[in-house]
Amino acid sequence: MAILEVKDLKIYFPIKAGLLNRTVDHIKAVDGVSFQIEQGKTYGLVGESGSGKSTIGRGIIGLEKITSGKVYFNGVDITSKNGKEIRKNLQMIFQDPYSSLNPRKRILDIIAEPLRNFERLTKKEEIKRIEELLELVGLSKESMMKYPHQFSGGQRQRIGIARAIALKPKLIIADEPVSALDVSVQAQVLNFMQDIQKELGLTYLFISHDLGIVKHFCDEISIMYKGRYVEQGTKEEIFNHPQHIYTKRLLSAIPDMNPSNRDKQFRIRKKVQQEFDQRYHDYFDSEGLAYSLKPISETHLVALQEDVQKVR
Repeated sequence: MAILEVKDLKIYFPIKAGLLNRTVDHIKAVDGVSFQIEQGKTYGLVGESGSGKSTIGRGIIGLEKITSGKVYFNGVDITSKNGKEIRKNLQMIFQDPYSSLNPRKRILDIIAEPLRNFERLTKKEEIKRIEELLELVGLSKESMMKYPHQFSGGQRQRIGIARAIALKPKLIIADEPVSALDVSVQAQVLNFMQDIQKELGLTYLFISHDLGIVKHFCDEISIMYKGRYVEQGTKEEIFNHPQHIYTKRLLSAIPDMNPSNRDKQFRIRKKVQQEFDQRYHDYFDSEGLAYSLKPISETHLVALQEDVQKVR
């Protein structure tokens, strides 16, 4: 059974106008998405800024109000449960390690915050737990008396991870967890996240705009555009057999580090753009929104117009 199952999730934000500040329309940030994650796996949500991927994560954890749809955690509908009860088993790693840590608090108090909210520990037990967490993320126990500005970006993100796993959650939502870090540090943090996933049996919902990172980190992937899915599949299906033109555009934008391949990459991008122009209405309706997903295999789905049987 899936540890997390999301069914037809919608998150709309009202647009208000006039003297009475009435709602005149809605921004459909998330418009009917569904997916499930198996225990111990990593599920990737990918899309450009404004696609709705981060809003999904925030809606699941309770930081955004869900307009409609259901979210099941271990088979229980958590959209109808007390928020505090949910958050003990669902934790979040935020995008910016600089702004997500209170600069006025010591690391001790930052990591201890969820423990103080959910568990009744003595001061001695609390210190011991924090020492264990710091050791797990590769920092010395002396670090707890320092402040965030005394650490590098990579170290701060490790502190954020320590805070996220303090309550021994079953699932972690990682929202662009390395996008604010240097490339050399990104690899260190990602490798570390994979290590603790194996050690603690964690499940990840990994949110990113970077397909290059997702390729090495996720088992299954959904590609988002304007609040809807355009393609869903396993990592191998998405990267080896992309079907939607938007997925192809994202893949063609991944930079090739080999200078001798630049001409080839340019030709690929040009070909993808030509296909995008010629077959636009096979993929998007008159409002520029993706059509409903259609299965092209047991695990691979792509958003196409009703009368398009397969992607040519």
